[in-house]
Amino acid sequence: MVVPQKKYFNMKILVTGGAGYIGSVLVRLLLNKGHRVRVIDSLKFGGESLFDVSQHSNFEFIKGDLRIESDLKKALIDIDGIAHLAAIVGDPACSKFSDEANETNWTASVNLFELAENMGIKKFVFASTCSNYGKMKDPNSFVDEKSELRPVSLYAKLKVKFEKFLIEENKNSNICATALRFSTVYGFSPRIRFDLTVNEFTRNSIIDGFQEIWGPQFNRAYCHVDDLARAVIAVLESKDINIKSNVYNVGDTSENYSKQMIMEEIQKQLPLTKVNYVEKNEDPRDYRVNCDKIKNELNFTITKKVPVGIKEIINLIKSRLVLDPYASKFKNI
Repeated sequence: MVVPQKKYFNMKILVTGGAGYIGSVLVRLLLNKGHRVRVIDSLKFGGESLFDVSQHSNFEFIKGDLRIESDLKKALIDIDGIAHLAAIVGDPACSKFSDEANETNWTASVNLFELAENMGIKKFVFASTCSNYGKMKDPNSFVDEKSELRPVSLYAKLKVKFEKFLIEENKNSNICATALRFSTVYGFSPRIRFDLTVNEFTRNSIIDGFQEIWGPQFNRAYCHVDDLARAVIAVLESKDINIKSNVYNVGDTSENYSKQMIMEEIQKQLPLTKVNYVEKNEDPRDYRVNCDKIKNELNFTITKKVPVGIKEIINLIKSRLVLDPYASKFKNI
C-alpha cells in the first residue's frame, strides 16, 4: 500500500470536454474544492450544462476544438493540470464518426499531451474506459489493471492506444500522467444523457412501462457520474510518487451487474414495469471489474450505488423538467 502524502490544492485545471456528461459534474466539484477551472469544449451538445458556473469567479470557458492547435495552445496557458475527458464517446458514435474519432481520441490527444509537456504542465489525467477489457476469457472471474486488454470496438481500441502512449511510452516524461478506466457511467448530470444503460432502462420503464433487453446475462461494472468525477480529483490532488504512469479501474468491485440485474433493481422502484428478455450470445463486451487498487492506493471509495442513480432518473422525469426525454440532445448519437 502506498503511503499517503501531502496533496495538491488550489490548482488551475483544464477540463477538456467540460460541458459533457462527466465534465460538467467534474467542473462543479473542482470549483467547490477551491480550484480554478478552465474548460475547453466544442459545444457539440450545447453549453446549457455550464450556464450557472459561467458566473463563478474561478471559472473560464474557451469554445474550441482539440483538433485545432491554436485552440489547444490558448487553453494550456498557465495550467497546472489537465483532466482530459474530451472524446467521441461510445461504440456507436465512434463507429458512425470514425474519422472524427481517430482525429480527436488519438491524434488530438497526443498533440494535447505533447504541447502540455512542452509548456511544463505538471499533471495529466486521462479518462479511459473499462471497455478496454472487452470479453473476459473466464466469465466467472474479475479483471484488474494487470489483466489482458481485449478491445473490440474502435472506441476502446483508441483508448487502449492512447493509454499505451501515455503510460508506457512517456514514463520518463516530466508530466505525471495517469489513466483512469471508468466503469459504465449513470446518474444525474447537468448534461443529462438517456443513452446509458441505467438511465435508458429507467427512462423507458417510467414512461413506457416496458423494457426489452438483449443478452441479459452480460456483465459490466457501473459507477455513478459523481464518483467518476471524484476519482479524477483524487488523482489530481495526489502526489506524483503515488500515481505517475499508473492505471486505475474506477468504481467498486461490488458494483458489477448483468443487464438483468440492472433491470431487477429498476423493478424494485418501478414494480409495474414489464420486461422482455431476448437471448443473445454474441455480445463481445462481457466483463466484471475489480476496483480494489484505487481503494487501497488512493483511499478512494464510491459514495453512490446503482439504486441511487435509478432514483435520480425517476425523480428527474417525474419532475417534468425534461419535456422530451427521447430528444436527440440527450444522447451521443
